[in-house]
Amino acid sequence: MSQQANPRGTFLKIADTLKTWIETDPDMTELPSLAQVMSDHKVSRGVALRAFAVLRQEGVAEPVPGGRWRVVRPGARVDRRPLEQRIADIITADGLEVGQPFPSASALAERFGVSRPTVTRALEKLETAGVLAGGGQGRVRTVRAVPTREERS
Repeated sequence: MSQQANPRGTFLKIADTLKTWIETDPDMTELPSLAQVMSDHKVSRGVALRAFAVLRQEGVAEPVPGGRWRVVRPGARVDRRPLEQRIADIITADGLEVGQPFPSASALAERFGVSRPTVTRALEKLETAGVLAGGGQGRVRTVRAVPTREERS
């Protein structure tokens, strides 16, 4: 009779492994993807999700849009405002003026650590609000209006 590993507690072992990685790497900001955890530990999606749930319950990690998980460090400040608000702040932070070109969706996706389609949706909201103009494939978006403090809050 062959011995098989007991699946009970496997997710706890995976959670402990991930916590150890977080503790040993102070620069770690994002956990490995769900698929990567499944592959590395040879477990099902459900087991990997349970491991991430343990990390969330212990306040070590939190989910972010796009299916990824962010490391939560004590005392670290995380901007949880909607993406379109954070993107709109680029106008004032970078000193952009009306008519100037706005960064591309690819550059913004890299800057905020999200996917391009997520950035595109946020940019469309800013276009609808009248903050940005243009856009679309091959066209450069430009600043249409500089948001005032009241509009940004």
